[in-house]
Amino acid sequence: MFKKSLAVAISTVAVTVSAPSVFAAEGAAAWDYTGLTSSIDFSTISVGVLAVAGILAGVYAGIKGAKIVLGFLRG
Repeated sequence: MFKKSLAVAISTVAVTVSAPSVFAAEGAAAWDYTGLTSSIDFSTISVGVLAVAGILAGVYAGIKGAKIVLGFLRG
């Protein structure tokens, strides 16, 4: 068991060390996507996601509050 976990740890370190050099070699020949990505605006999407998260937080807080009040009434 120890040998297997040691082998996994060593291989993970080897991949972590070698991966940046592989990607750095491709940096010079990489394609330029700035024309496609510069016109995208994620601000409206992030506002929508935060609004949904706020609504869900309010629902969960309401459910928890109702459980507390019902617990006081029962006990």
